[in-house]
Amino acid sequence: MIAALFLMCGLNASATAQAPRERLNIDKGWRFAYGHADDEAADFGYGLRPFFFAKAGYGDGPANPEFSDAGWRKVDLPHDWAVELPFDQRGNTNHGSKAIGHPFPENSVGWYRKTLTIPASDKGRRISLELDGVYRNSVVWINGHYLGTEPSGYSGFRYDITDYVNFGGENLIAVRADATVEEGWYYEGAGIYRHVWLTKTDPLHVAQWGTFVRSTVEGANARLDIDLTVQNVFKSEQGFAIRHEVVDARGQVVAETTQADRSVNAVSDGVFAATLTLSEAHLWSLEDPYLYTLRTSLLRDGQVVDRYDTRFGVRTVTFDPDKGFFLNGKAVKLQGTNNHQDHAGVGVALPDGLQTWRLKQLKSFGVNAYRASHHPPTPELLDEADRLGMLVIDEHRMMGTSPEITHQLERLIRRDRNHPSIILWSVGNEEWALEWKDIGTHLALEMQDFVRRLDPTRRTTVATSGSGKGTSIGADVIGFNYGAQHDVDGFHAQHPEKPALMTEEGSTLTTRGIYFDDPARVHLNAYDRQGRPGSSLSIEEGWTRVMARPWMSGMFVWTGFDYRGETTPFGWPAISSQFGMVDTTGVLKDTAYYLKSVWTDQPMVHILPHWNWAGREGQPIDVRVYSNGDAVELFLNGKSLGRQAMPRYSHLRWRVPYAPGTLTARAYQKGRQVAVQSVTTTAAPTKVVARPDKTALKADGSDISVVWVQVSDKKGRPVPTADNLIDLKVSGPIRLIGVGNGDPGSHEADRPAERHRYARLSNWRSLAIDDLTATAAAVAQDADTSSWRDPSQWLPPEAQPPLTKSLVLRGEFARPDARPDEEVVLFVGALAADQALYVNGQPVQAETLDGALIVRLNPAQLREKNSLAYVFTTPAGGVQALYDQSVSASRWGSLRVTTPAAPWQRHLFNGWAQIIVQSTGEPGMARLVARSAGLTSAMVDFKVE
Repeated sequence: MIAALFLMCGLNASATAQAPRERLNIDKGWRFAYGHADDEAADFGYGLRPFFFAKAGYGDGPANPEFSDAGWRKVDLPHDWAVELPFDQRGNTNHGSKAIGHPFPENSVGWYRKTLTIPASDKGRRISLELDGVYRNSVVWINGHYLGTEPSGYSGFRYDITDYVNFGGENLIAVRADATVEEGWYYEGAGIYRHVWLTKTDPLHVAQWGTFVRSTVEGANARLDIDLTVQNVFKSEQGFAIRHEVVDARGQVVAETTQADRSVNAVSDGVFAATLTLSEAHLWSLEDPYLYTLRTSLLRDGQVVDRYDTRFGVRTVTFDPDKGFFLNGKAVKLQGTNNHQDHAGVGVALPDGLQTWRLKQLKSFGVNAYRASHHPPTPELLDEADRLGMLVIDEHRMMGTSPEITHQLERLIRRDRNHPSIILWSVGNEEWALEWKDIGTHLALEMQDFVRRLDPTRRTTVATSGSGKGTSIGADVIGFNYGAQHDVDGFHAQHPEKPALMTEEGSTLTTRGIYFDDPARVHLNAYDRQGRPGSSLSIEEGWTRVMARPWMSGMFVWTGFDYRGETTPFGWPAISSQFGMVDTTGVLKDTAYYLKSVWTDQPMVHILPHWNWAGREGQPIDVRVYSNGDAVELFLNGKSLGRQAMPRYSHLRWRVPYAPGTLTARAYQKGRQVAVQSVTTTAAPTKVVARPDKTALKADGSDISVVWVQVSDKKGRPVPTADNLIDLKVSGPIRLIGVGNGDPGSHEADRPAERHRYARLSNWRSLAIDDLTATAAAVAQDADTSSWRDPSQWLPPEAQPPLTKSLVLRGEFARPDARPDEEVVLFVGALAADQALYVNGQPVQAETLDGALIVRLNPAQLREKNSLAYVFTTPAGGVQALYDQSVSASRWGSLRVTTPAAPWQRHLFNGWAQIIVQSTGEPGMARLVARSAGLTSAMVDFKVE
């Protein structure tokens, strides 16, 4: 579902009231800093203010609008701070051994702040803040007012902030995320890793996710049943008319209806049904993912007050217990993969373009279905699945019927139910405390009924690791996780009414480009085999079993992409899984080519392994070939090693004594050659090669290009065993946002980032002076301040001393523990126009950095205890007024130590690395340069417009 007006623009741009609805992306220009999970002082004093949570508007620390975040780092969203952290053996291996969680309280809380201007012309509209996903346990504040807490890292949430908005002025959004406690058992990232929106509507408007389009195919036509929820925030009943228009892919209105004389009571919601006939309906399918748009308008007194667009597709979906899955009446085997969200380099903060790129990588080897394991996917992934023709199992995070869990489930269903790509709702996965118990059956049935009330058009599933009792009995469509763990035939015989599919199969363990196990480097050979004998099957065995059972709807391989965490069978130093058909960067492993041979019809042949085996001359090499031909002949240096018939759903195998040269496989269909592939022994690398997926980028600050990096020998052949270190530089309006190489044991930085450490000045004292000749003694480093006033101590009006001409304000800070390459900056306040500044008694001049006043310090010249002193004309209200505006003195001074970001570089792993570049928002020409010592560099030019 998409709002009618989708603007990727800044809020300070002209946002007129002409549009009935505006949905503004506010990803750009946030400030970020690490807080602290255990130490309130290190968490910027959050929660220490009197009446902090007792009184409205008492947001504390960064939640206070007056708090200064001038020293914080600038970031654009989506942002994952966990991917920027180092690897650490104390970290949770299941979460990728990142330095986050209970052992690392200094890394487990993140603060985000953004100031935005909302025009005075918006007064009278409803303003809503929408966050698609924050990991995790987020607290949101607006202008110092608490809005709420969302514990889940995967559920989108929304706050109506109208009552708190400063129309015609600045508004401060503060978000605190605490990723100390984990939700899953895999890498989950940390921070605002999905988009954030500001939505503006009339008080009478379509509710969030307030449309539901249900299609019924009737011959060549389709009946559309539309449910519309209208929200009226006015304090009086409102009358209006509803106009629905169906717009086809060409932009033409192909069906419409108008309903007059509708009304909603004051401060209430109303639900309105409508029916349309869509003539000559164009069905959504895998081959032709055709989309329509329902344009809904609300009219009051003939004027459009809201307009809301809903994208949908017309198709039929059937799960038959005897014949499997059908799309539009056509039998389709689900050729699926399970996937978590993270990607090499960027963690879980995927740009939209990377969502598209990843789906295309999966489609390249025949994937037609995607299971979002084990949580609701980001909305943009579903948008792309709709556009590209990819079926989706949309999965809820946790089984249960408590208010919190059902509210999260309801948000999932309402958000996603118009997507034609979604074929099943999954309400649980391997809930071991429930799978063999009656409560599992009960909860599965209750959740199934809950989902049906929200969406009667789709069935539900539960993915189970054990069947015969519990959740499997309550499942509507049974999802088997791993055939070796179930008697699938016995279950089918006992429950012939239940459709079935393999929700997980394979769990194979392979390292891309490795063909002999190397446990010391946490590498495993890439030949397909049972990853966990007795618990799972090989990819080939799994697919063969599915194809032997017409009633089995399909198979979802565990997994499509490798992902951080869950490092089976290794612990540290492994940092990522090895279950994927592609590695963490999306390079196809050999098992992906097996699936391509059985999942696609385009003629292909694939040889494994590579043919660089110096030192193994004469030793037999296990050579395997995948192809969708009916026979393959293998040649070594032009000599035939024999032609073999290709078994169905299988592979061919030769034992070939190694000799340098070229190994060639020729695939045949009915005696005619249809595909050929060769692997060749290469020489030493001479040149870096960089291949972008595109070189034309939009100047929107979001568009990306994925760049493969290899090295080639003097004949231009990629070297499959290369491990060269590649140094990266960019110029022009692009930036590097992530690098990776797919090595499950690499601890290199995926996303180098500078790190700030902060310390507040303390022991503040003030001295009232009339005689400026006393200034030198007052600011001296050894000045005795024991009798000075504590400015934080409140005095009643009658006890306030008389104001003097001038004031000395003085605080202390310890010498920071800083490395020679680290920058130390003292942030100072602009307390008065005539202020003079002194550090350790010496006058200093402040400079402006990004709108803030700073004093650069040399730690070698500092003492163990140091002072900052201000001298300025006493302000109206004196010390008390000065402190009241200081946010507990935090605006008077703070120290920042900056660790510079590591250089952007990455070793190749088995000949590959990946770079992701992104436009900065400015047009122009840009260049990426990839260098490696002793080799010719690679340059890629980009046009950004």
